[in-house]
Amino acid sequence: MTQITDLSLAELRDGLKEKKVTSLEATDAYLSRIEKAGALNAFNTVTADKARDMAKASDEKLGKGEGGDLEGVPLGIKDLFCTEGVLTTASSHILDGFKPRYESTVTSQLWRDGAVMLGKLNMDEFAMGSSNETSFYGNVINPWRRKGDDTPLTPGGSSGGSASAAAAHLCAATTGTDTGGSIRQPASLTGLVGVKPTYGRCSRWGIVAFASSLDQAGPLARDTRDAAIMLKSMAGHDPKDSTSIDCPVPDYEAALGQSVKGLKIGVPKEYRLDGMPQEIETLWSKGVEWMKDAGCEIVDISLPMTKYALPVYYIVAPAEASSNLARYDGVKFGHRASDYKDILSMYETTRAEGFGDEVKRRVLIGTYVLSAGYYDAYYLRAQKVRKKIFDEFTDAFSKVDLILTPSAPSAAFGLGEKADDPIQMYLNDVFTVTGNLAGLPGASVPAGLDAQGLPLGLQLLAKPFDEETMFKGMHVLEQAANFTARPDEWWV
Repeated sequence: MTQITDLSLAELRDGLKEKKVTSLEATDAYLSRIEKAGALNAFNTVTADKARDMAKASDEKLGKGEGGDLEGVPLGIKDLFCTEGVLTTASSHILDGFKPRYESTVTSQLWRDGAVMLGKLNMDEFAMGSSNETSFYGNVINPWRRKGDDTPLTPGGSSGGSASAAAAHLCAATTGTDTGGSIRQPASLTGLVGVKPTYGRCSRWGIVAFASSLDQAGPLARDTRDAAIMLKSMAGHDPKDSTSIDCPVPDYEAALGQSVKGLKIGVPKEYRLDGMPQEIETLWSKGVEWMKDAGCEIVDISLPMTKYALPVYYIVAPAEASSNLARYDGVKFGHRASDYKDILSMYETTRAEGFGDEVKRRVLIGTYVLSAGYYDAYYLRAQKVRKKIFDEFTDAFSKVDLILTPSAPSAAFGLGEKADDPIQMYLNDVFTVTGNLAGLPGASVPAGLDAQGLPLGLQLLAKPFDEETMFKGMHVLEQAANFTARPDEWWV
């Protein structure tokens, strides 16, 4: 029999309903793998007792022929989602000991549908990073390695723990968040499917905020079907989130396998970057051919504002972060400095001790661009350019149904290789930030391996709230690429 942990989420879901396996068996199998995978550092907190209790409750429901869409399926949760009574840190020292008294909307919907929580996953501190090297709890390691090379590689960021855990089969699927590419880039670097839905499709309530106009929750999963199942549970209107959109959640799984004949696929010339590896260029061309073979019409498009996307993102996101992170002062929750003279020095010392270097860097940038004398020159101008980027996509989507690009400018790189050069690190988001700035749905699908045996992904962007068409296209890419590679289990 196939090992339980090798079953896809869809296979496990069906096996649980057919009583071929119990939730407790599946949960124990995953907990056993997590215990052996300490070298990956994917989990901040493992909730073994809670997981077994949830699994037993699921088995009771399944025994009566009841249960939700994810009944008994063990998942990992990014440590940015508040989970009632369970340590939630955003991988920051400043949230030491914080156990929320409430549940995020996204996780509450997963539990409503019967999912089991295995634990909280490591990430870049406050979701600020592209390599999972900014976590207070140490670097997450990618389960993939270059051929004949033991150099530890990044799983991408900020959802690095989510990507590493899903790729190493430490859980059936995971949740992530995407502010500038933090689901799609790690998915590309670890051979997973990662989906960032339209801004407003998933509630942000109970998710620790980084940049409120950009953050969006989504799934990381082993294949398109699993991602579709996850997103259906995660999505939905939430009156507690003023940016949540009240529109029906389609059955994304039902969209898989539907014909894409006649769809127009846009290929933007501006995404051909100087110095981009030839392997990525070649894979992109293959993706175009795969879509053409499925009956799609390929349309060359131009998105000239793309070159301004990174500068705009690195003004808007830090500005919002500097505002959002002002709440961490050591007064009501989390870390508080022990050595201070007065209330002001307590704030200063607590923040100096509690925030890591990358968070401090972004807070300083954000405070600067919002300050008197610079607001108009930076923040206001960035918002105007952001609107132009959105308008450009709106115009493009009047001519095409989907846009096809690479997911990331490289395969996984070695930990430490870019850590000393923030600009090089920020360039990892060059293909993904536009989707966040325009609020579009985007997804990364694993499409091949590079010469060193590392995964590479292709990205699809769709019109707002047209995730169904995106899933159709993702399924076509997945079927054509036939990506079945897995990392060698060196960590066991």
